[in-house]
Amino acid sequence: MFSFVLLDESVTPTRIIAARDPIGITTLYQGRSSKNPGAVYFASELKALVDECDDIISFPPGHVYDSKTDTTERYFKPTWWDGDSEAEGSIPTNKADLDLVRTTLEDAVRKRLMSEVPYGVLLSGGLDSSLIASIAARETEKVAHAQLAARQKRLEAMSGTATPKDILIDEAATLAAWPQLHSFSVGLPNSPDLLAARKAAAFLGTVHHEYTFTVQEGLDAIPEVIYHLETYDVTTVRASTPMYLLSRKIKAMGVKMVLSGEGSDEILGGYLYFHAAPTPAAFHQECVKRVKNLHTADCLRANKSTMAWGLEARVPFLDKAFLEVAMNIDPKEKMFTKGAETQVDQDGKPKMEKYLLRKAFDCSPDGKAYLPKSILWRQKEQFSDGVGYSWIDGIKDHAASTVTDEAFANRHTEFPEDTPDTKEGYFIREIFQGLFPSKAAASTAVRWIPRGDWGCASDPSGRSVSIHNAAYNDTD
Repeated sequence: MFSFVLLDESVTPTRIIAARDPIGITTLYQGRSSKNPGAVYFASELKALVDECDDIISFPPGHVYDSKTDTTERYFKPTWWDGDSEAEGSIPTNKADLDLVRTTLEDAVRKRLMSEVPYGVLLSGGLDSSLIASIAARETEKVAHAQLAARQKRLEAMSGTATPKDILIDEAATLAAWPQLHSFSVGLPNSPDLLAARKAAAFLGTVHHEYTFTVQEGLDAIPEVIYHLETYDVTTVRASTPMYLLSRKIKAMGVKMVLSGEGSDEILGGYLYFHAAPTPAAFHQECVKRVKNLHTADCLRANKSTMAWGLEARVPFLDKAFLEVAMNIDPKEKMFTKGAETQVDQDGKPKMEKYLLRKAFDCSPDGKAYLPKSILWRQKEQFSDGVGYSWIDGIKDHAASTVTDEAFANRHTEFPEDTPDTKEGYFIREIFQGLFPSKAAASTAVRWIPRGDWGCASDPSGRSVSIHNAAYNDTD
């Protein structure tokens, strides 16, 4: 994960190289100004460019800019990248290798535990964050044992019972700052995520920290959240607010890095609306499209909600090796059916959303379970729903009471481009407009919307999908 700008003053004219990580975990914006046509502007935050530039883009992930040619080219070229096209051969046919799925994700987590500062995991109690926490807990335990063994060697050396060659640099010491993994969850009191996270944390033996907030506290934070997010996307604001509040608490504890579970739903088609995919090809194309747009939604949320407080979020699911494995699986094996039509495998396990990931971790080579069955096979709960169903309802109610019918009726005049279609959207857009009052700034925002052409509701909440266990109603 990176974004950078290099300035080479050893050549004439001065050369600039700018690049962004393959998926866009970190943010980078590029701007141009009619007041200074020859200049190119770069910044990690939109707000740095708003007053200067009248043309701003979110710099594309996996690309590099070179001022020598004034061009931007893609350097990240994985085999699955063109899978959102309808070209022949763009749909993968590889059979799922569950052992490979498991080991590549374990490697991805292990790689991201290289840290000399206190770290933890964001634990919602959902499948993705719980798996990351489970792997991290296992790795932390291994490191703790290695550190104890190394310490014992040093003690033996000092007492004269060991030879000098046994006095080694403790390489494991850089892998973990704490001997026991800390986990963090957030939600309204007794929310689905808090209850599930408690169960997962107890099973994994983490030092668990639980933070609650009220709907009013969330509403009060929304202007700050939008200031840091720099988007008016409804679902991103919904989910970022609890994450922003939690990040403040985590940083106050002295924690500087957390692992998070973003990316799994895009890679594996885990959002409940994917059940409506008409064909395997459509399923895969939507997965590729969602992964390519992660920088506009979940990556943006994970990065900016945490970095607002100086907290770094690392996302193992977006490891390039894991992406290469998971994105090349035949989409027929990823697809799932709905409700009573859900199929079961030979072990009686439901072929629900992200079945392959669940099945890959349903057993362990060492015989030790990764997670409780109730967590491993828990239905997908979008973060903004899982923190408490009253949270989204509270935002909608607040917007309904603050946005007048007259203002909403004139929304096309107020916001002629990407006009909000709900009072909640209007409420959020109005705050964004007050903070970033330029057409160029608004052009960088991308709305996260389920597939209407698949018969899905326009509301991005998981509860708007009929197969959700607590759906709003019986229709998508």
